[in-house]
Amino acid sequence: MTIEKHDLLHELPESKEAIHQLKTSNSHFAKLFDEYHDLDHEVHRIETGVENTSDEYLEEQKKKRLHLKDQLYTMIREHEASVAG
Repeated sequence: MTIEKHDLLHELPESKEAIHQLKTSNSHFAKLFDEYHDLDHEVHRIETGVENTSDEYLEEQKKKRLHLKDQLYTMIREHEASVAG
């Protein structure tokens, strides 16, 4: 089984510049980005067997990661629209 990476730069390569700009200019985005990054690494460690935990805990962490990703994605798209418009 192949474990996919879910980091934002890997999943949204076309938004690399927007992500960089937001990380340096928006402290809320930077905080959420760091939380997402940490959570993604934790989920990856669990999925690869480096850490052991319950299935329920893993699913809860995946849900938190998805929620953060949704928030970050919205902020990225709003930023890109404001720069383009």
